[in-house]
Amino acid sequence: MKTKIKVCGFTTADNARAAAFLGVDAIGLVFYDKSPRHIEVETALEIVNALPPFVNRVGLFVNADSGFIDEVLCEVPLDTLQFHGDESPIECNQYAMPFIKALRVHADTNIVKMAEDYHQASGLLLDAFNQETYGGTGEHFDWSLAKVDIDLPIILAGGLTPDTVSTAVKQVNPYAVDVSSGVESIKGIKDIEKIKHFIANTPIQR
Repeated sequence: MKTKIKVCGFTTADNARAAAFLGVDAIGLVFYDKSPRHIEVETALEIVNALPPFVNRVGLFVNADSGFIDEVLCEVPLDTLQFHGDESPIECNQYAMPFIKALRVHADTNIVKMAEDYHQASGLLLDAFNQETYGGTGEHFDWSLAKVDIDLPIILAGGLTPDTVSTAVKQVNPYAVDVSSGVESIKGIKDIEKIKHFIANTPIQR
């Protein structure tokens, strides 16, 4: 089966549309104001409206107020929510929408326990741990920590590039991969040639 590919952190409609037509499965939009890839609702709507059919539209939030998330959902037709902060299972479930829970992985992270706690998630996204920020750092973690037996699909993130994605997928065999800085020309602007190479170098699942 094809390894699904999500590219996160688009800031312009043209850039996201070009990536979608390459065959990217999901587009990530960042609603976290401390991120250099943060966008306003108006821009998010422009991006979503520019996408072709069958591309999953993912909204990324970090410890966001529920009222703000409701406001975004009223304006932007998202398909999936991605919670990248310290949100509880109850907080993630309250929107009655498919959601992904991101974990910042280090040696002491109990991924099996987190999969049990967030069993209603559509998947667990495993990213590199950074004390200062939530994702988008370009750092990778020890991929051997992601070799766990859980019921939820694993989405592998953290420092992936066109040069490393093949090794990462072969080692972890995830359901999907998630890339942001690894395919950028500058923060928030994706390099279409890098995305082409990333797609070409992403192997199928074993």
